[in-house]
Amino acid sequence: MKNWRAFLREEDGPTATEYAVMLSIIIMAVVATVKLLGGHVRDNMKQSADTIGSVV
Repeated sequence: MKNWRAFLREEDGPTATEYAVMLSIIIMAVVATVKLLGGHVRDNMKQSADTIGSVV
């Protein structure tokens, strides 16, 4: 409990909040990128696997 109170009294609290907001924005950007590119990557991998399978 003492650590929690000390954390709330320190001026680093707003900085920690800013870092949390930046981290959440970065995570949302990564998730959006994976969703956008995921289908394309899956299709390319399937095409490559089909090509390799037909050669072997």
